[in-house]
Amino acid sequence: MEQLILKPYVQLAWIFCIVFCACNENQKNSNADMKIPEGMYLIEPIESEISETPPKKKQEAVLQIERGAFFTFARPEGWQIGENGQYSLSLSAPDGKAIIFMVGNSGLLPDQTPYQYAYKTMMALQPENLRMSQGITAQPIQGFSYAMGFDVHYYIQGAPCQGYLTCHVQPYYGGSVMAVTGACSDASQWEGYKGWLPIVSEQIAAIDGNAFGMRGLMAQNIDNSKSYALAAQNYRAWSSKLQEQVTNDRYQSQDRQNEEFRENIGGVNTWSNPYEQEKNIEIQNKYSYYWMDAQGNILGTDDPGINPNQGSTTEWKAMKKNQQ
Repeated sequence: MEQLILKPYVQLAWIFCIVFCACNENQKNSNADMKIPEGMYLIEPIESEISETPPKKKQEAVLQIERGAFFTFARPEGWQIGENGQYSLSLSAPDGKAIIFMVGNSGLLPDQTPYQYAYKTMMALQPENLRMSQGITAQPIQGFSYAMGFDVHYYIQGAPCQGYLTCHVQPYYGGSVMAVTGACSDASQWEGYKGWLPIVSEQIAAIDGNAFGMRGLMAQNIDNSKSYALAAQNYRAWSSKLQEQVTNDRYQSQDRQNEEFRENIGGVNTWSNPYEQEKNIEIQNKYSYYWMDAQGNILGTDDPGINPNQGSTTEWKAMKKNQQ
């Protein structure tokens, strides 16, 4: 009975031995078929270390809707509230290089233009060399009749900055109410901000009749507004792209450091695959020259005059060492 139980395992062992020996024999025959020239040697590449699996993506960013004494507003994750009063509201980015704000007043004279009020508002930031575009028609926030939008360029302590302002206007007999919503950042970051930050700055709604010092402005339920939905969507896309870029940069940096460490400490160099340029192969520093065929076999030699293609039916391509 015991022999009967062991019999399948004995047969399996014999099959494994036959296959293993056949593979070994095929490898020997394959090496013989290569007709390796004298002075060249078949070598095995070093298996590259694989970077650890990147962490799971950060939870999707959302715009938090918050309520102050006079206004509701949307706040990006990590942004700090500065002013939050009857006439103004401001929030700043975690790195301090971007800002969104709203400033408004009632009782303004009828002859004051949106450009003048927007310019005056920007000057409160104490910018250097402020330049504003002439303005284009824009969409007003709830409670205002019309609006004008302006591109702005300026410097803060010598650093170039960019932004976009919208001046919202509500005329009344003998005067008007004006409010400026704005988004500005360091010029190097504006490309990433311009698609969503100005929209977020406009997600400000009066919830108290005394906002801007005058009753009568309509409140807005911003979490149900189309503009808030667009701002939230663009913000999520920007945040996801930024997080992905940060993660990729970190792991690429780690890969470069690991590669340099192996080359400096382990006597290893990285060579390019002549058949797949985007793939690299690590090889011990044993020979000065290496050749590769389409099957991935590699020959090494110190003789620059040897060409394994001479008298061979296999195509060999010279490998190039990567430059650090």
